[in-house]
Amino acid sequence: MRAGVSDELFETLVEDPDEDGGLEAEAREVEPENFLRHIMALSASKVADGLLNPKLVLSWLLAHLGAGPLWAGLLVPVREAGALLPQLFTAGRIHGMARRKWAWAAGAAGQGIAALGIVAAGLMLQGPVAGAVIVGLLGLLAVSRSVCSVSYKDVLGKTVGKSRRGTATGAAASMASGAVILFALLLMFGAAERFLLVIGALVLAGVAWLGAALVMSAMEEAAQEGEAMGARASIRQLRLLRERPQLRRFVMARGALVGTALAPPYLVLLASEGNAARQLGALVLASALASLLSSYVWGRLSDRSSRRVLIYAGIAGAVAMGLALGVAALGLSGTVWAIPGVLFVLMVAYHGVRSARSTYLVDMAPKEERASYTAVSNTGVGVILLAMGAVGAGVASLSLPLALGLYLVMSLAGAFWARGLQEVEDG
Repeated sequence: MRAGVSDELFETLVEDPDEDGGLEAEAREVEPENFLRHIMALSASKVADGLLNPKLVLSWLLAHLGAGPLWAGLLVPVREAGALLPQLFTAGRIHGMARRKWAWAAGAAGQGIAALGIVAAGLMLQGPVAGAVIVGLLGLLAVSRSVCSVSYKDVLGKTVGKSRRGTATGAAASMASGAVILFALLLMFGAAERFLLVIGALVLAGVAWLGAALVMSAMEEAAQEGEAMGARASIRQLRLLRERPQLRRFVMARGALVGTALAPPYLVLLASEGNAARQLGALVLASALASLLSSYVWGRLSDRSSRRVLIYAGIAGAVAMGLALGVAALGLSGTVWAIPGVLFVLMVAYHGVRSARSTYLVDMAPKEERASYTAVSNTGVGVILLAMGAVGAGVASLSLPLALGLYLVMSLAGAFWARGLQEVEDG
């Protein structure tokens, strides 16, 4: 990688490139190159996320294959819980690795292989069998993603300075949005048969994850000592929730904000039925535009105060739910852009939560406990997500507006709990 290009990009994007950011001297010397590698690897991974999107794209694929509502209904819980709950145990192994970039690279490769497996299933299978196989492969993808999640924050903390981490992740998310926007436009305007577009997008997702694995493997990460933990020691990490009040409060705030992730399927249900592929394109476009326009801004704001971003994102999520309730009450959900417009606001809030939760956790956690903090946090949030997903589904079976009202209250609660967090960016 050319040092000149990475140095110029680094100096352009970050607010204070000369600040050491808490890095060791050796890591500081190669920070511009590593900063660019983070953007490249995350951009590829986020492009793949947007192209595969279980809430929209895979749901459409299963409907096209005639898999039935059971398997389509399992997509989001399997994807979300599978990415969070295993982290308590994967963190123990990763803690024993001298260079944790290899864990992230392996997880990205696993996601790529699973995505290509979904392509094969989509081409060869039909009906409930296709649904079962695709949901199973999504589970493999989610577990691989959990490895990436629990290892990434530690790699980021070792290779990018404290005041620049949100900028790296936000820039990656914004750059990745362009490819997803193009995909959405192709879906909307029918440049090719929709099934072929979806299959092609899934192939690109698999290739992008494999490419991200290669980029991460080139990360210049200093070796560090660590001791792998067994299952009992991994479970004992949960004591951190009792011993660290700020971590506990962070989990409460982040757990309350999962409504921004759980609500989109209910917005889809509110949307009018029509051309399914065109509606899919509008929703994917709204989601991608939200990422493009907000992720970098959220990242820069998170570098200044990720606590405040959690508050703002919670309020924005509540506003989105309120807009959805207003659209439903006024009978406007059948209009072409009403629900995509609400989804745009909701996804702006969602990306704020994603940016702030990552930056806050990395900056809050002691260096030697980043992997444990990440695993405990994600396990706790995974349990909350499963519980509130089940409660939301039950409430939605009675009334969709009532379910959105529940998530509105949760978003406000998350913003309230975030107010009690300490500022960590100035420490």
